[in-house]
Amino acid sequence: MAVFILVPGAWHGAWCWEIITPLLEAAGHQVLTPELAPTPPGANPLPFWGKQIAELAQDGAILVGHSRAGLIISEAATLAPQAISRLVYLSGFLLPAGASMESAIAQPEAGGAPDYLRPARGRCLSVAAEAIIPRFYHLAAPEAAKAAAARLSPEPLGTFSAVATPPPSHIPRAYIECTQDQVVPLALQRAMQQALPCAPVFTLPADHSPFFSMPEQLASTLLAII
Repeated sequence: MAVFILVPGAWHGAWCWEIITPLLEAAGHQVLTPELAPTPPGANPLPFWGKQIAELAQDGAILVGHSRAGLIISEAATLAPQAISRLVYLSGFLLPAGASMESAIAQPEAGGAPDYLRPARGRCLSVAAEAIIPRFYHLAAPEAAKAAAARLSPEPLGTFSAVATPPPSHIPRAYIECTQDQVVPLALQRAMQQALPCAPVFTLPADHSPFFSMPEQLASTLLAII
């Protein structure tokens, strides 16, 4: 039995894994879907969240980080390397020392600075309402996309400028590419993998949120990784 810890990306919560969780559990595995703790306004949340996930990790845990959560699982792996058997980046940010999400999305492979971010209270950023479905859920069923869009919450501003902690080199890491991603474009996903290679690499014809647009395929891919 494997223990999966599924960590949500920016603006999302544990709710985004609600379809995937029973699929993995039906295959005989344990699944943990933590809600990331609130952090002080303006703080760099990565050390807080990395510590939260590291404390949750059990012997041989598999950490799955979606999008921004790639940075969190890398951080957690440096804190509890003995408890983690594999890191899985789901269209995730996988960055070397000194890099940040801000510097990553400034790369040419990112396709230009995101024009859909809006300031929100508490030194946070939100996503413009009209951009949520086209960016995050354009391949999901309309009702599922609409329901998910209503559940997004503001993301701490400090996440974007925070300097990344690279994952320990001895922990195996896998990558799941999403070819139709409108948030982390495929070119950027592959540029990050070129800097920090992963094996295995799986490719899904998915949008940024395959846990809604193709949950069965995503679950099968996670099972294939283990």
